[in-house]
Amino acid sequence: MSDLTYEEPKPKIYSGAKGDWELVIGLEVHAQVASKSKLFSGASTQFGNEPNLNVSMVDAAMPGMLPVINEFCVEQAVRTGLGLKAAINLYSAFDRKNYFYPDLPQGYQISQLYHPIVGEGEILVDMEPGVARNVRVERIHLEQDAGKSVHDMDPNMSFVDLNRTGVALMEIVSMPDIRSPEEAAAYVTKLRQILRYLGTCDGNMQNGNMRADVNVSVCPSGQYEKFRATGNFSHLGTRCELKNMNSMRFIQMAIDFEARRQIAILEDGGTIDQETRLYDADKNETRSMRSKEEAHDYRYFPDPDLLPLEIEQSWVDEIAASLPELPDAKKARFVIEFGITEYDASVLTADAIDADYFETVAKGRDGKQAANWIINELFGRLNKANLIISDSPISTNQLGAILDLISKGDISGKIAKDLFEIVWNEGGEPTKIVEIRGMKQVTDSGAIETAVDKIMADNPDQVIKAQANPKLAGWFVGQVMKATGGKANPKVVNQIIASKLHI
Repeated sequence: MSDLTYEEPKPKIYSGAKGDWELVIGLEVHAQVASKSKLFSGASTQFGNEPNLNVSMVDAAMPGMLPVINEFCVEQAVRTGLGLKAAINLYSAFDRKNYFYPDLPQGYQISQLYHPIVGEGEILVDMEPGVARNVRVERIHLEQDAGKSVHDMDPNMSFVDLNRTGVALMEIVSMPDIRSPEEAAAYVTKLRQILRYLGTCDGNMQNGNMRADVNVSVCPSGQYEKFRATGNFSHLGTRCELKNMNSMRFIQMAIDFEARRQIAILEDGGTIDQETRLYDADKNETRSMRSKEEAHDYRYFPDPDLLPLEIEQSWVDEIAASLPELPDAKKARFVIEFGITEYDASVLTADAIDADYFETVAKGRDGKQAANWIINELFGRLNKANLIISDSPISTNQLGAILDLISKGDISGKIAKDLFEIVWNEGGEPTKIVEIRGMKQVTDSGAIETAVDKIMADNPDQVIKAQANPKLAGWFVGQVMKATGGKANPKVVNQIIASKLHI
């Protein structure tokens, strides 16, 4: 990994009328498994298909239809567990979670309660350069998604779309280690990043492919560390669950509102009801949805249609050997190998495609220069055009060629930006563009000296001022660059001006 050191972030303190309070937060993230077929049927998982097109007899719970486990979904869950440094359980089993809802045809959900496929793991959550928290993952289990009820197509009735029914989900459950709204959003961001690197979930929160249930409670300041040491969090306040959060910004806003709501109730002498709440982004408030059920309310029991899942350690080892380089390792390597800052490395490794683009450009070149151009010029232009890097009009070869021209002194930084715009809009090979359009930098000291002499002869008063105050020599640099159409080598210009002014 690396020699980077981190410090723990400080918990957010809420000052109430009667004292200070701290947050206790745990998250249950539902991540849709990146699979072309569902967990227990061969039906498609294609997003955006016509309603009820991706529905098999198993998904519709027709009589006599039996579930058959999708091995690839199991592999993806194991892969995720390994990526989170978690224990892989060679024995796991599926249970029935019984509840009625119109978009759940079976009348129960197949999930894992007693024997999940993945045990305890961890995620290093980066808050800012040099500041991180290690958040423990309690478990990951596989389960079916439910369908979708549609209430806005008719004033008198609701419709049901079962396309999502039976789609494989990984429920990734954290321990209550998170201490602030910002840390909760950073945790989801980091988890999403890891899943995308692993290829086990596309992380598309807008489509509902990744969503979070956030459990929030408050306790008097100072109590958390005391109870965390014992592993017993039951005395740290009654929690409320904020359901189906699919935005980092809304996660932060919802937690902040919920914390203040609970503190106000407790300081007024009331008690917190354990319940599930929904966040209204328009009103920036949470509202009660239903009382929070416990496991026994769902009458869990082993699913009689599915045998326990037993996997071989050798298979787990094969999956482990195929894991890609993950974000933390890649970031640490970039810092060491390319000499860039931790912040720049964090930006460049936020997405695996971004990281590959940078590494291709930076290989054999100045890493800091490559990082600067990609972060400031390329990413800025992509954001402005609402494009992702895989759609970039400028390839790695083209950007690398621009950097090579700068390094050889053929073009200046200013010319390079003009060249960047030409390549962005028109394409082409940068070296040929420079030659054909006469963009090559003037490095002939004789030609530059002639320009300097003329400007000094035309501006004797400015020469005297610059000799008295060397900081004013920059005026001559600007004039020379203007006179040469920006093509003069700035380094040579500065050297000649300094020599002429005797400064």
